Amino acid sequence: MTPIILIPARLGSTRLPGKVLADIAGLPMIVHVLKRGQEAGLGPVAVACCEAEVAAVVEQHGGIAVLTDPDLPSGSDRIHAALDVLDPTGRHNVIINLQGDLPGIDPAYLSAVLKPLALGYDIGTLVAPITSAEEAASPSVVKCVCAFAEGAAVAPALYFSRNAVPSGEGPLWHHIGIYAYRREVLGRFVDLPPSPLELREKLEQLRALEAGMRIGVARVPHAPFGVDTEADLEHARQLLGAKN
Repeated sequence: MTPIILIPARLGSTRLPGKVLADIAGLPMIVHVLKRGQEAGLGPVAVACCEAEVAAVVEQHGGIAVLTDPDLPSGSDRIHAALDVLDPTGRHNVIINLQGDLPGIDPAYLSAVLKPLALGYDIGTLVAPITSAEEAASPSVVKCVCAFAEGAAVAPALYFSRNAVPSGEGPLWHHIGIYAYRREVLGRFVDLPPSPLELREKLEQLRALEAGMRIGVARVPHAPFGVDTEADLEHARQLLGAKN
């Protein structure tokens, strides 16, 4: 595999506008995410953004930024457009989609997301154990229906939901929105229209499952914190400020 890490970023977040440029421990959040991607040591890292302001900040900190059409509907479309600019000859056959609101992501998680591809899956992603009733009940925590064989690090994803599924006794799994795509699969995915279950659950990955693509999930110890609210931002400042 020859991965490239692409970070979709836009200023127009609905819950926390401008968060990708929010200051955390002296650096804009997008720069923290860029650094985590670089620390993984897997391949080149670039930010796919739709505002010149974001591109300028990334470039000021030594990163690569690609401006994409602001009308693109999703981060997946944005990284696909950036890929065509950065790698028109197809040198990179695996694309890692790293969300731009995960400033404290463990770089090792970016290696973990490749494990399902090594086992033949079309798309790789991550899950972590759900550890509280509050986490299980929260619709902002996406759950993955999967079952790991004894000793296995990877399992097939059967479904994703905002509800606490499956029912019955057993673990629940928190889906972490980092993806690894085979290049041809990413191209096929963005060419598909939104699917019925995707629209119902408001979860883009269901489009892939409905189209017959195989998603494998690698398990990691815990979910990284994402920045979606002012409280999340303050939490990130405390955690990352303590490390510096």
